[in-house]
Order: sequence, then C-alpha cells, then structure tokens
Amino acid sequence: MSSNKLTVGGQAVIEGVMMRGPKMVSTAVREPSGQISVKVDPVSSLSDRYPILKKPMLRGVVALGESLVLGLKSLSYSAQKAGDEDEQLSDKELVMTILFSLGLAILLFVIIPTAAAKYIDASFTNPILLNLLEGGLRLGIFLVYIYGISRMKDIQRVFKYHGAEHKTIHAYEAGVELTVENVQKYSTLHPRCGTAFLLIVMVVSIIMFAFLGWPDLWLRILSRVILLPVVAGISYEIIRFSGKSQNPLVHIAILPGLWLQKITTSQPDDDMVEVAIQALEAVLVEDPLPETVSIVAPMPTES
Repeated sequence: MSSNKLTVGGQAVIEGVMMRGPKMVSTAVREPSGQISVKVDPVSSLSDRYPILKKPMLRGVVALGESLVLGLKSLSYSAQKAGDEDEQLSDKELVMTILFSLGLAILLFVIIPTAAAKYIDASFTNPILLNLLEGGLRLGIFLVYIYGISRMKDIQRVFKYHGAEHKTIHAYEAGVELTVENVQKYSTLHPRCGTAFLLIVMVVSIIMFAFLGWPDLWLRILSRVILLPVVAGISYEIIRFSGKSQNPLVHIAILPGLWLQKITTSQPDDDMVEVAIQALEAVLVEDPLPETVSIVAPMPTES
C-alpha cells in the first residue's frame, strides 16, 4: 500500500457497503428505487480520547468493539433504507443485540466445544490433547457455521457486496481511478478481511488454550471468556502485520484466511461496485463533517 493512502476498512451490509476511514464512517445503500443513499458520520474513537488504547494489544480490543457497534448501526440503517422501515435499532436494542450476539458466540464457540471435547473420546486424558481437541471442535463449528449461512439466499447477496467492498479497497490502495471498470479488475479477497481475522482468532485460541490444563467445566469456560480480549489483541496484531508485510512466507501463512474468503465473498455486479465506490469516496475527505449527513446519489444511467 502506498504510504500516503489512508487505512480504510469496510463491511458488507444489506444491499450496501459500510466503509470506515480514520475520520469518517459511511454506509451506502441501494434503495428499492435504484438510488444510492449514503449516510456519513464523523468517527469518534475511544482511542483518540485515551491514547494508551492505541498501544499494541489494546488497540485490537478497541477496534473489535468499535467495529461491532458500527457494524450493527450500519446494518440497521441499511435494513431501513433497503425497504424494512421498522428495522432502525434504538440504543437499548443495539445494546441488547450486542449482548445476544456475544452470548451466542460464547455458547457456540466456547461452551459447546469445551463441554463436548471430553465425551468424544474418553481415553483422552492428556490436558494438552484435550485442549487441542476442543480447539479442533471450535474450528469445525466455525467452518460449518460459515458454510451454512453462505447457503442462504439473502446472505449470498451480502457476500457479493462483501466482494465489492474488497475490490474497491484494493483499487484505492493501488492508486487507480475509482471507476466500476477499474474496480472489477481486482480480487474479491483481501488479507485484512474480518473473515481472515476470525480464522486467526480460532488458531490463536487453539495455541493459547492448549497449555491451560483441564480444570472443571465452569473454570474452562471462565478462562476462555476472560482471555478472549487477549486472543483478539494478538490476532489483531497478526492481521495488521500481515496486511503490510511483503514477506513471501507471511503471504503463505495467510493463505487459509484468503481461501476461506472464497466462501464469504462473491463476484459482485456492477451496480454493487457502484455502491461500494460511493461508500469509499465518502470517507476520503480531509476533515470530518460536524454531524450526520445523508446524500442521495442519482440513479445510474443505462450505458
């Protein structure tokens, strides 16, 4: 990436794309009328108020938490603009959604694997082997979950927008003009993708938890939950480094994350790329806007 380029990340939403830059976050959505609605907000990061949170390990936890909140807000906005007028979440509903999501993740990826590991093969008594078996179950559940949701028709459209997001960021990082034709030339796979991050989280947790012994079930669950911020912090530093490194060995190491993105991204249509470009261009500004701004782009003309 060119040194004068902003670091931009994004997320696919319902019929649209969310992009986040250092100062702005935008959500562009294709409305049923065909117009593109773009919501732009200035970014207010906790780490800007407390610089210590920019330190390695801590910054990953902050980034993950803020991404979750911004992602849910963008999903709520996109659902509303895409036709579901009643889908705007209140602050209370947003908090409850986050808590429910975290609870479901703990159930699927912590409680079920660690409770089931001992009963798969009673002959396993070595704590390290039991922890590795648990990690394997966790990884298996994750992969089955990703594959399962990829078969849903609505999610398949979201994965196309996910591909449009990656292509657009690739084009921006390459320094080319952001046109549909240029953007479509790039890959739908990106090393800094959230899918790759989650896979790294799974691998880091397997390695870290392998040496924690095999105490009672409630202690195993508690230890995994308490160490989740540490796992997230380490995983963030790994994916941050891999996204900047030109080392061929690093590129080989991140291949599984790229392969997994073949499930969570698809080749987007041109009109999806148009939405992603609108979202990215909205965050490429010098100064943040003082308040939320909504922009309605004209409908694309037929070529």
